[in-house]
Amino acid sequence: MKKKVIKTTLSIYKNLEELPSNIQQLFKKAVEARDKAYAPYSNYAVGAAIELESGKIIQGSNQENAAYPSGLCAERTAIFYTGANHPEEKIKHMAISVKSKDKIVDTPGPPCGACRQAIAEYEFKQNKKIEIYMRGETGEILKADSLADLLPLAFNNSFL
Repeated sequence: MKKKVIKTTLSIYKNLEELPSNIQQLFKKAVEARDKAYAPYSNYAVGAAIELESGKIIQGSNQENAAYPSGLCAERTAIFYTGANHPEEKIKHMAISVKSKDKIVDTPGPPCGACRQAIAEYEFKQNKKIEIYMRGETGEILKADSLADLLPLAFNNSFL
């Protein structure tokens, strides 16, 4: 038997002002989307904004449902909209912003496992990394250079 160590590297920014201007604008769109979230059960609003290679911005917010599995996360809302309406465009960046009605969220909110798998599908499909930026409503920002930094052993169609 041998062991394999899998490491990941994330960049940490102290505040939005440290980010490039296009990513600051992307976060504004993520916050705008977050403020449209429908989260009456969890009180946890999430907004995602995707920048395509063309410069177009796609937004998504979490949409909950009393039958919990029927809801959809912000990241998948945005990425599936992109796939349905802009299937030939590549995704460059994704910004995620989270907020709770119950407390101040000052730590970055990463994508859930299902969202990671959905993002992995698009990163694999386009054969190009998607930078993912994550932030609470305040505080530092985490940046993953690729979904592989968040899900290093992603399942893809090469296994089928």
